Amino acid sequence: MTSQIPDRMCGVHLTGHGDVDRLEHRDDIAVPAPARDQVLIAVAAAGVNNTDVNTRLGWYSKNVDGATNDMSRGATPGEDDGADAAESPDVTDDGSWSGIPLTFPRIQGADIAGRLVAVGDHVDPDRVGQRVLVRPMHQSPWSDDPMDIVTIGSEYDGGFAQFCAVPSAETYRVDSDMTDVELASFPCAYSTAEGMLHRAAVASGESVVITGASGGVGSAAVQLAKRRGAHVIAIASESKWEAVRSLGADELLDRSADLVAALGADRVDAAVDVVAGPGLGSLLDVLRPGGRYVTSGAIAGPIVDLDVRTVYLKDLTLIGSTRQDRVVFENLVRYIEQREIEPVVAATYELSAIRQAQHDFQAKGFAGKLVLVPPATL
Repeated sequence: MTSQIPDRMCGVHLTGHGDVDRLEHRDDIAVPAPARDQVLIAVAAAGVNNTDVNTRLGWYSKNVDGATNDMSRGATPGEDDGADAAESPDVTDDGSWSGIPLTFPRIQGADIAGRLVAVGDHVDPDRVGQRVLVRPMHQSPWSDDPMDIVTIGSEYDGGFAQFCAVPSAETYRVDSDMTDVELASFPCAYSTAEGMLHRAAVASGESVVITGASGGVGSAAVQLAKRRGAHVIAIASESKWEAVRSLGADELLDRSADLVAALGADRVDAAVDVVAGPGLGSLLDVLRPGGRYVTSGAIAGPIVDLDVRTVYLKDLTLIGSTRQDRVVFENLVRYIEQREIEPVVAATYELSAIRQAQHDFQAKGFAGKLVLVPPATL
């Protein structure tokens, strides 16, 4: 590490599962030293994602059966409504996405844009100075099993800090005239969306219905599906239709709409879903025989009613999408560099305002991404 890199940094510690009061902004966190195969990134911006909130709340626990917002008291940062913590489900043992207990304190943040300022002994020193994005979900450094993966900000510290150490192999140089904030809006949401489209093999000329189309993953899926030449049917609150239409949506439906009445049964080639909850059955009804359903989220609730006859009589394919082939992120970086997709940033916040940012994120009163900006370092 060079003498320019400080010993201490600003960052946000997640101190345990719970509400936003579990997020502690500090200015005395030790700057990590990159291991031999790691690089040290001066974080310029870091996006906010569902996985940050889900992990903080412990929503991934099997003891939770409701929507994400059902677990939050909904108080504004700094307020306390007097809720009894004993009423909350026990998420201690399996509250992370992997089902493995988290180690606290943890620095979250899977969306990282910044510059390399130092490298480990086994990394080419010429990488220092590169502008980079980090692949949020990648191969576990402790296993060769392709199904054994880790997520930055969950299994190890992420980007809600001034510096972050990550594996060099998962850090991608990006040549773009976009701002750091714009670049930070891409990694998690867009790789999730591209991973879903990749797994569902969405192709030119096909029709695809996308739920949660005004959110980070949903708005990314709209752009990426249009890039593939698909006919996009986007589901979002009517107040956000213009924003979603500007991303390329061909048809727009309110999230309360009767999908079968609006679209007709057996019409759509693929469904890209991050909502789940009570609307799952209607999504399967509008899929054509042989259609594909892919999901990477369940913000409206993970426990659903499913008529298995619909699945087998229509020869549907149901796809869960978490792990991503490396080509997904490689393609994403190429799309960014060639300006084939555009960032959708709704608001930025200073890193110290992370509680307000996550409160606003859960309120869902915006279209696109919210991005945190730490203090400048070098």
